[in-house]
Amino acid sequence: MTKLKESAQQFQHKLIELGYSNKVIELPNSTRTAKEAAEAIGCEVNHIAKSIIFRLKRVDKPLLVVACGANRINEKQIEAHLNDTLGKADADFVREQTGYVIGGVPPLGHKEQIITLIDEDLFQYGKIWAAAGHPKAVFPLTPDELVEMTNGEVVCVI
Repeated sequence: MTKLKESAQQFQHKLIELGYSNKVIELPNSTRTAKEAAEAIGCEVNHIAKSIIFRLKRVDKPLLVVACGANRINEKQIEAHLNDTLGKADADFVREQTGYVIGGVPPLGHKEQIITLIDEDLFQYGKIWAAAGHPKAVFPLTPDELVEMTNGEVVCVI
């Protein structure tokens, strides 16, 4: 077994520390986008649980939306749900808040707990794939595990 990149290995340790046995795998090609991840894994784009970080403007905190790979997030709907305005999270903000780079942000294991919304469309699939700390690393999980791991709220994001 090849050694994982440092950030992916740190995430694997975090999973184990939290009591999960999911295995991080590193792929030869980028998984930075849902489409790239699906191609590298050999699954449908909808099986990718993409992590998108926003900046909540009123409270100046991060928001993680874990969306079904092909879905485009309806920002106005999320704003109404949270009673806050969504701002763009630049690369520095994402790394500061999560400890990971854009394209490798996992749904859990961040520096601090992050408000998390989970796309209800992910529940159509038995197995999904999420980023695992590096743009070439992913891990398999179920939608129920995603909710358990993140303490996220399941909502319609489109």
